[in-house]
Amino acid sequence: MSVESVKRPPSGPRAELKRQAILRAARELFLREGFGVGMDTIAAEAGVSKVTVYNHFGSKEALFTAVITTALDEPLAGESSAALEGLAEAGDLRTALVEAARTWVHAVRANDEVTALRNLVAAELHRFPELGEAWRHRGTESHHPAVAGALRTLADRGRLVIPDLQVAIIQFYGLLVFPHMVFSSYGTQIDEDLTDRLITSGVDMFLGHYSPRST
Repeated sequence: MSVESVKRPPSGPRAELKRQAILRAARELFLREGFGVGMDTIAAEAGVSKVTVYNHFGSKEALFTAVITTALDEPLAGESSAALEGLAEAGDLRTALVEAARTWVHAVRANDEVTALRNLVAAELHRFPELGEAWRHRGTESHHPAVAGALRTLADRGRLVIPDLQVAIIQFYGLLVFPHMVFSSYGTQIDEDLTDRLITSGVDMFLGHYSPRST
């Protein structure tokens, strides 16, 4: 049986430590050398065997996707995550959502490494189209669990009406984060004043579409 055929990744505290070491090593090497870096090099940098890397991730495409997904989640850690989790309890949902969006967008704008990883994906797709396939098969909610969880909770509590969560997640990103991703890919940034206007108007557009209708 090949190492690629292992279906269930290792679990437990020691396995998680190895998984995180692999992700850190892979992230550094992908940024430095691109997707063409060998799995044996990643394993050596992480201090594990190549079999261990495959046991955890199955393929280099899956490892690369995990690196990108972890990086994209970073701006949603800390204050951003707490702000999103508290939305369902907020007295004034619009104010809370604007403040959460400001924290989140600022974190996205300030994370140069995440920008570099996104640009790496775009640069490598023509040589490694399997990257796009690996990314596509994960699904929207698995890419953005913090946003998915916050929107699902708001819908469950009746504070928003969301018939299609996948569409809502993409729209949420499209209104608040994607403009900055596009500008950063061209080596520039949206200024602070326009950023804030995009946030407030984006939140208003999102709530205007998904807020419960008065009867």
